[in-house]
Amino acid sequence: MTSRGWWNGSEAIAGAPRSRRLRVDQDEWLRAAADIAAAGGHLIAVWASPAAETALAIVMRAALFTDLGLLVLELPLPDGGSYRGLHEVFPATARMQRAAFDLVGVRSDDVDTRPWLRHAAWAATEFPLRLGSQISPLAPTGEAYEFVRVDGEGVHEIPVGPVHAGIIEPGHFRFSIVGEKVLRLEERLGYVHKGIERRFTELPALEGHRLAARVSGDSAVAFSWAYCQALEGLSGCLISQRAAMLRAICLEIERIQNHLGDLGALGNDAGFAFGLAQFSRLKEELLRTVETAFGQRYLFDTVVPGGIGADLSLQTGRALADRVRAVANSALELHDIYDEHSGVRDRFAGAGEVKPELARRLGLTGLAGRASAQPLDVRLDLPTRPYDEFTPARIVREEGDVAARVAVRFAELEESCRLVQLLIEKLADGEQRVAMAPPAAGKLGVGLIEGWRGPVLIALETGPDGSILRCHPHDPSWQNWPVLEHAIIGNIVPDFPLINKSFNLSYSGHDL
Repeated sequence: MTSRGWWNGSEAIAGAPRSRRLRVDQDEWLRAAADIAAAGGHLIAVWASPAAETALAIVMRAALFTDLGLLVLELPLPDGGSYRGLHEVFPATARMQRAAFDLVGVRSDDVDTRPWLRHAAWAATEFPLRLGSQISPLAPTGEAYEFVRVDGEGVHEIPVGPVHAGIIEPGHFRFSIVGEKVLRLEERLGYVHKGIERRFTELPALEGHRLAARVSGDSAVAFSWAYCQALEGLSGCLISQRAAMLRAICLEIERIQNHLGDLGALGNDAGFAFGLAQFSRLKEELLRTVETAFGQRYLFDTVVPGGIGADLSLQTGRALADRVRAVANSALELHDIYDEHSGVRDRFAGAGEVKPELARRLGLTGLAGRASAQPLDVRLDLPTRPYDEFTPARIVREEGDVAARVAVRFAELEESCRLVQLLIEKLADGEQRVAMAPPAAGKLGVGLIEGWRGPVLIALETGPDGSILRCHPHDPSWQNWPVLEHAIIGNIVPDFPLINKSFNLSYSGHDL
């Protein structure tokens, strides 16, 4: 069966445009994923949910991006037993499936059964997201985690983290090296155990957007918009065009802020402190203007159910457009300086290369994917208002190295500045926020928004009384962290900070 054949048997889901669901059995689960992959589809997320009827029933879900839209496969596991994993079709699912076991207790047939999120923080027989579960935190036990070892003459290991020298979230990196050349890198993440997914079930549905914005703080707008998109779909709420345009302004500002910060840090990692100073100045000037316009430097509480929490006046809108225009002009000058600086160019070119074929196989996504010839951009390929009218340019490179990821950032920065100015100029009249009814009970809604890092998904399930039964937030870093392990192979250890920053993946997005 083709991917279209699977789509034809599905039913609509509330929330993101062109989203559908399809219930499958064990054989169809794997076959549908393989057919969609063969047709050029993309994995968005895999997660497990407890069914409302009984604490033993589990539903595995896989969100797949097809040429027709977003298809969510649903595999019921009535006894909470094992299932056939998708790791051979979509390698990025391996860690997602391990996380599903840690949180819900259903095991795939993958031979890698090491815990991913648990870290001995609770008993191996307890599962935080099972209905009615009571988790008792454990004292540290020193439970061993079996990293893959590389043997051979002259091979050494360098353990880095999880506690780092700077202000950074915890993550462990185990390097196997000969001299300074990296033979292998293995990561381990998820040390904080924030309890985000469990906390969602304790909140009223109309308040969950604030928690969503804090899943990964650098993507606050993307996550809160995805949450509100799912919730508004479940409530039958249509926001005004003005609110949609203001959300897009905020999303593009978030993209600009992150690109400014990372381009400066990348210059610094290449020994070019001038770049860090200049991009830090531009980011600070933008943040001050954003605070005047929206009341917050970082837009955690701006996207709200039914619309937007802060409107733009004529005066603040003009000031924001002027600031963004100035940022764009300065960034163009800095782009030329980066390109002409021989030391920066030598550090960027060829470092951390991910060839398009490998990127396609491993499911590299977002800006890092577009730097390796993977063109997916949800703003273009599954546009929600106002991106159906205000269309960004698709920016793709194929070299796949640090230089390509930097080039994509510069181009996306320029394009986002253009979009913000255009959206402010064309800003529609209308209500800032509309009233919302409670969400429908016993339903599934999905939100899918292209954050600055890549596609951000929220899957929101309501219980029989309309409360949150399950909310699964998915950051694109789940796909991209494993690719970083490949990108560093053959490079020298001192280039890791540069290569790592060129991806700039989320630790927090793993700590659910």
